[in-house]
Amino acid sequence: DITHAPPNEIAAMGIAQLPGGDAVFPSMTVTENLEAAEWLHPEHPMMSRAEVLELFPALTMRLDEPAANLSGGQQQMLAFAMVLLGSPRVLLIDELSLGLAPAVVEELLPVVQRVADAGVSVILVEQSVNVALTIAERAYFMEKGQIRFSGPTADLLDRPDILRSVFLQGAAAATEPVREGVAREDRGPDGQADGSADSSEEAGSAESGRSPAIDRSQPPILRVHDLTRSFGGIRAVDGVALEVYDREIVGVIGPNGAGKTTMFDLISGFLPADTGEIELEGRPLDGLSAHQRAAAGLGRSFQDARLFPALTVAETLAVALERFIPTRDPVSAALHLPNAYDSEQKTKQRVAELIELMALGDYRNKFIRELSTGTRRMVDLACVVAHRPLVVLLDEPSSGIAQREAEALAPVLRRIRSDMGAALVVIEHDMPLLRSVADRFVALDQGSVLSEGRPDEVLEDPNVVASYLGTTEAVIARSGPAT
Repeated sequence: DITHAPPNEIAAMGIAQLPGGDAVFPSMTVTENLEAAEWLHPEHPMMSRAEVLELFPALTMRLDEPAANLSGGQQQMLAFAMVLLGSPRVLLIDELSLGLAPAVVEELLPVVQRVADAGVSVILVEQSVNVALTIAERAYFMEKGQIRFSGPTADLLDRPDILRSVFLQGAAAATEPVREGVAREDRGPDGQADGSADSSEEAGSAESGRSPAIDRSQPPILRVHDLTRSFGGIRAVDGVALEVYDREIVGVIGPNGAGKTTMFDLISGFLPADTGEIELEGRPLDGLSAHQRAAAGLGRSFQDARLFPALTVAETLAVALERFIPTRDPVSAALHLPNAYDSEQKTKQRVAELIELMALGDYRNKFIRELSTGTRRMVDLACVVAHRPLVVLLDEPSSGIAQREAEALAPVLRRIRSDMGAALVVIEHDMPLLRSVADRFVALDQGSVLSEGRPDEVLEDPNVVASYLGTTEAVIARSGPAT
């Protein structure tokens, strides 16, 4: 019985875990990480270091580099190599495909199969049924701490009641008409809202799910020109040019380490650019801080939904509305003076509208730390809606959420566009999701634009297939119908 055994004893018994997300020592070199992993079986490991490196040839060229310099996919390979050097008897893999490009997942799946063929029992936690079907013969489905299904993985396809996301089961309602007061309000010269709502024609387009016609005869709402950023000798972003037009949804794809998130950091002001120009509605953003760019109309979400864990959902949304609160005097609030009272009531009303808009009613008074990944993602998107930006930068909105939740994100993203009248730039590895919402794709590789155009054109580009997509259909189509 190992129920109460300490982790080191459990590891010594041969039970190893490959975590989802951060799983390496970033300040140590690749070689030092591998050496640290050999402490359990220094004399007779299941696989030698040379054998492990044969499985992950991308690591052999970077043995002397800090792990922090590796791409996300290479870090996952390093973590996998470290686990194998521990000679596991039981291998627990937490979300193998989390945040990884399809080509990387395609490389990792045969390694998982080879480990299983060598006699290691593998337990894979995976959000994508499509990915799970390619590797697992038997499945358990858990919800709210209980096993709701066990049996052959293929039988899950006959259980839509199991696969349907509990939280996003009403996402089809995301095509309801725009509610008054929720639409992005037009902005005056100072960037503040003046209270006018979107036209009924635009709302009708949102109801039908059709993409509005993109008017490219007008200047782009977001313009990026010759953007570069280096870290030491590594050029993370190399001369990137990007134009985004009003109400356009642009999908950004590329392998791990292509510079996608760094580009977002540069545009949103979290990192300074070495060279380049960034304009929002023709206004230069160069030199402005992140909060100044946000006030100008630039919204941003992050891969890990950076929210306040000790606040409730309602409190979090109220904080997101802070820039629109006219009365900030704590004395007026303490004395319940009319101006402070009116401000509080307007904020509460706006919070209620956002909660209804994003179907968060059941979570209004729950703490952020108590929410599932999918629910936190919806709260994060609600905060973006509250901000009323002109352009929204979304960094892997489907990361870490269940496949059916990812499939239901498409109408939510369309509604963000229609309700706010905003343009969206979306980094995403889920191709069915991104194809269903994007008007245009931009593919990055090694910090440069590799291909740009209509989604089908970019996805059929041989260079994009070779560097990013790979050839395994189930890995590319993480959401959508399983085959």
